[in-house]
Amino acid sequence: MNDKLRNANLNYLFKAILSLENMDDCCDFFEDLCTASELCEMSKRLEVAKLLRQNVIYNDIAERTGLSTATISRVNRCLKYGTDGYLRVLDRLDALEENEKKD
Repeated sequence: MNDKLRNANLNYLFKAILSLENMDDCCDFFEDLCTASELCEMSKRLEVAKLLRQNVIYNDIAERTGLSTATISRVNRCLKYGTDGYLRVLDRLDALEENEKKD
């Protein structure tokens, strides 16, 4: 993370997120922390990252998500030149889905 963004408050937030133990904890915490539109926006960005990784074209992504091509482009830039945060999460989600299929 950019050192200009990192501070004690942000570290405290990340520690809070890491302390969440299950889906109910996550839902409760994020519902209190964020507005409905902020949650929707973040979930759409994650969906965009997933679709871009599947080589879905911008126009189809925009149609599916309702997001602008500028937002899609920003997510794409993060995938290509960012810190690999999206990629790590998507890989872990793929692994979780595979494990759920086995069970």
